[in-house]
Amino acid sequence: MSNTVTLTDNRNGKSYEFNVLDGTLGPSVIDISDLYKKTGFFTFDKGYTSTAMCSSEITFIDGEKGILKHRGYDIAWLAENKLFLDVIHLLLHKKLPNEDELNAFRKKLKTKSFINERMIALFDAFPDKAHPMAVLQACIATLSTYYKRDMNYDDPDEYMELAERLVAKMPTLAAFYHRHAMGYPLIYPDLDRGFTENFLYMMRAFPHSHVDIKPIEVKALDTVLMLHADHEQNASTTTVRTVASTHSHPYSCISAGIGALWGHAHGGANESVIRQLEAIGSVDNADKYIKRAKDKNDPFRLMGFGHRVYKSYDPRAKVLKGLRDKLMDELDIDSNLIKIANRIEKIALEDEYFVSRNLYPNVDFNSGLILRALKIPTDMFAVMFVIGRAPGWMAQWMELKEQTSKIVRPRQLYLGETDALKTHHENLQKTKIEYSGKQ
Repeated sequence: MSNTVTLTDNRNGKSYEFNVLDGTLGPSVIDISDLYKKTGFFTFDKGYTSTAMCSSEITFIDGEKGILKHRGYDIAWLAENKLFLDVIHLLLHKKLPNEDELNAFRKKLKTKSFINERMIALFDAFPDKAHPMAVLQACIATLSTYYKRDMNYDDPDEYMELAERLVAKMPTLAAFYHRHAMGYPLIYPDLDRGFTENFLYMMRAFPHSHVDIKPIEVKALDTVLMLHADHEQNASTTTVRTVASTHSHPYSCISAGIGALWGHAHGGANESVIRQLEAIGSVDNADKYIKRAKDKNDPFRLMGFGHRVYKSYDPRAKVLKGLRDKLMDELDIDSNLIKIANRIEKIALEDEYFVSRNLYPNVDFNSGLILRALKIPTDMFAVMFVIGRAPGWMAQWMELKEQTSKIVRPRQLYLGETDALKTHHENLQKTKIEYSGKQ
């Protein structure tokens, strides 16, 4: 059986063959790279819902079955058995580290976690109450000015250095700006602490005083970060790859990705979930808001449900729900918000309206509740998403560098005016307007 498909133009009876490419998992794809050359047609795929824009070995998702794998490892297994640092190594170095490799990797990231002191002055340029995502986006773009000279972006060793540096400095930049905005003294990375614990330490500590960080808190944040590490070709990752195709500095690509992630329909959704639960206010109001979500004439949208890819329970959401339930007592999670969340989830999982539309809880539904329990400010939620996603973005950037690629340049279906000047003159004729040359 030929591994091709045939497209027939019924207008003229001509047929065209296109190759079918098979992946190791997931649906096969029709290679339409030469579609326009052969047929004179473009495809129309609004939002790229059926378009594979690249080939990749990093992450696989089966939205129908609720499967997420990083380089072949199931996300639930990774969350149960590995650290975020293991997953960073897996994404960047393409393998899970053994104990010696993990220790060496941990030490390397620690030494790269400090930032140039002159970058601290950048914080003063922002107005009071500037959103941390805007600041972080600017800071990452600024990093490109510190690490540009004599760098060969085509050398794997050098761009691995760039990747590890970015991943290591991201938590420091985020914690520093939070401290700066609060007027607190900056707390520098502690080389005796682990990657995830260090972030909590930089957020909470004060000079000459002890800070109590429970192991269960480190595990909770570590899991949240891991579950956001990469998620195939979502909007922000596609943005990173698109900018990377122009041969832009890798840090400018990540800065662009941050801008895409900030949207309320993407990385800003966990912040929106918390604000919505607070607005609902009481378990007694849950049914009323569910009714509003089902009313097509009401603009209200229930946050934390549904996903562009998953048509079953988001596997990351399952992990977080189990973690959230375990941590309720130990982390003093807001019980009122938990009760509201539980009530909404119970209704949604049983209601035909939500079930028929595959509107299951997604990763944002519980991640915000866990971050709130860790005393992470609400406007920092999306920043936590960035810290988790940065290794995936850099892995995607490096993979693009290893492939033969063209600059990303989608086409369009044009529906505008065909000859505006002609129409303009025709209108002048119809209205018999005469130009005298005078005002």
